[in-house]
Amino acid sequence: MNVLVVGRGGREHSIIMKLAESEKVTKLFAAPGNGGIERHAACVAIDEMDSDSLLDFAKREAIDLTIIGPENPLNAGIANRFQEEGLAVFAPTKEAALLEGSKNFAKEFMMEYEIPTAAYATFTDTEAANAYIEEKGAPIVIKADGLAAGKGVVVAETKQQALEAVEQMLVSKTFAEAGATIVIEEFLVGKEFSLMAFVHENNVYPMVPARDHKRAYDNDQGPNTGGMGAFAPVPDVTAEHIAFATKKILQKTADGLMKEDRPFTGILYAGLIMTAEGPKVIEFNTRFGDPETQVVLPLLKNDLVQVLTDVLKGENPELEWEENSCVGVVLASEGYPAAYQKGIAIPDLSSPKSFTVHAGTKYDGDKLVSDGGRVLLVGAKDSTLEKAADNAYETLGSIDHTQGYFYRKDIGKTIEATSN
Repeated sequence: MNVLVVGRGGREHSIIMKLAESEKVTKLFAAPGNGGIERHAACVAIDEMDSDSLLDFAKREAIDLTIIGPENPLNAGIANRFQEEGLAVFAPTKEAALLEGSKNFAKEFMMEYEIPTAAYATFTDTEAANAYIEEKGAPIVIKADGLAAGKGVVVAETKQQALEAVEQMLVSKTFAEAGATIVIEEFLVGKEFSLMAFVHENNVYPMVPARDHKRAYDNDQGPNTGGMGAFAPVPDVTAEHIAFATKKILQKTADGLMKEDRPFTGILYAGLIMTAEGPKVIEFNTRFGDPETQVVLPLLKNDLVQVLTDVLKGENPELEWEENSCVGVVLASEGYPAAYQKGIAIPDLSSPKSFTVHAGTKYDGDKLVSDGGRVLLVGAKDSTLEKAADNAYETLGSIDHTQGYFYRKDIGKTIEATSN
């Protein structure tokens, strides 16, 4: 098969690394890809949002299967375009991707289908939002309704922080149109985890759970980011928890989307929190999570091409998982998630004890340099979470801290991570 992966980040590199293991792949392409992806696939200079050029390329190169990584092209309807042209694509239509594209839609959907989640209210008016905050108090969670690259969430510890978040989103337009509508949610107490599943219509096949670390600095301090690291599986998430979440959340979601004539094909990601009443949904994504993918896919024993082919045919892929743990630590540009420099040389992180997944990298001549806030992820597998974390940090320990990078020192060192 000729396979195309659309995207340029760590998630896409991880997908491509797994696809490259398959004997079923003849040619592997990435659009646009990154410096690390170039080692495993042929990168083509087509932007993720350029559906016309991606379609032309898929036809020209006789692509048998296209996998869409990022959320923006999904919500712009790229899967619809591929389906209309009769091309196989593993990704949800824009109608199904609205589950991630609009938090208000997702909350209304969960209420309709009795999927456990936090109480909420939706606002476009500042005064009404502020009155709701005054009534409910803090802590409370303020979310931009639309896509905001994982940064449109403020967990306000005080009423003043909540009021400032409303001001930033509705008045200052920090997130532009994505924040023109906001969702204000009840603050839920508990440990968070992510559960992704391969889905096609009513068929749901869950993966192993993961836990990511959203805050920029150790001990979950600092601003929210796209994710500073992750680990899988999660020791405090039991088989019973996964069974509950699969039946009461993932399956209900897939069935509800079918009922609404929004059949889902692709990766359904549930960001969950373990409350006293059981798992509840914090958010849905409609694609592989980042950085969760980088620690989940390395544990998958199956051929990923075979899995995707089976799922698209409506057949059970019979997922098998390693008994190991996997930890991934993100190396980020100094200053991220605020302003940061690009073009800084990438340190040599090759080690027999770890693997490297590239996110924001590119080649400057024959030199690999940084090209984003989250530059790469160093991952490692071992029989325990502690050993896997030690292996990853042993590799990262070789970095000269004057090079313009930083990373958290506690990924996988504690299972208490929060990412709300």
